[in-house]
Amino acid sequence: MPCDPNFLAAIRMFDHLNEDDRVALANVIDELKVPAGHTLFQAGDPGDSLFIMQSGAIELFIKDTAGQKIVLTTAQPGDMFGELAMLDTGPRTATALALSESDVLVLDRGDLILLFQRKPEAALHMLAALSGLTRKADELLRTRVSRNVNEEMEVHSTPLLRIADWIAWFSGSMAFLILNGGWFVIWIAINTLPLGIPHFDPFPFGLLTMIVSLEAIFLSCFVLISQNRQAQKDKVRADIEYEVNIKAELEIAHLHEKTDRIYENMMARFEKMDKKMLP
Repeated sequence: MPCDPNFLAAIRMFDHLNEDDRVALANVIDELKVPAGHTLFQAGDPGDSLFIMQSGAIELFIKDTAGQKIVLTTAQPGDMFGELAMLDTGPRTATALALSESDVLVLDRGDLILLFQRKPEAALHMLAALSGLTRKADELLRTRVSRNVNEEMEVHSTPLLRIADWIAWFSGSMAFLILNGGWFVIWIAINTLPLGIPHFDPFPFGLLTMIVSLEAIFLSCFVLISQNRQAQKDKVRADIEYEVNIKAELEIAHLHEKTDRIYENMMARFEKMDKKMLP
């Protein structure tokens, strides 16, 4: 089903087209409805067309060597995606998943060539869109090279969890031990020695026992909360270390490939030199 020419006028790639060109292009562009949760295409699929969002939202993502999902972008109305596979006729480099019911326009390679022949400026707009995707990919690579476990946990932290961490830390300090010891000594002295102060909690110090018991209960809860947080932090640290190990293995394999290639080139050159030196 052809699309609305007025929608094409709002897209930067087609804003240089006149009304007749937009109408002609709208007649050859197909409209496709993608249900929510449906995969439009997967990484590795052949592709000879690009897509333009009309409505809805489609998530573009890849999976790294560790199997973790990396979201490249979420296409919104007016966005274009899938142009790489169409330009070089190679396989799709990412997977497109509809987050909600979406309407997309499908522009194949022949239609795009016709558009570029009529309006070469449209090619510059496509290059601008490609550069924007490249910038996003560069930013993803920069942020995923190494992650700070403290920053990762801080994102999911709440004021209550931070208070629990501080209480657990303070309860294990010498200051807390000295504070409690001084408080016990003063309490017992007031309630046993003739200091002229009424004994509000005489031996066996039932009120002090109750307060200390409540303190122990609350401190144990805060310590358990902090331990759970530490366990989550250790899990994140283990995941980060695993990612680093995978990346290191890939880098080492890449270096081996470079070394083998250099060795092959050197041997080929030595063989040519030997042939030239032979009489």
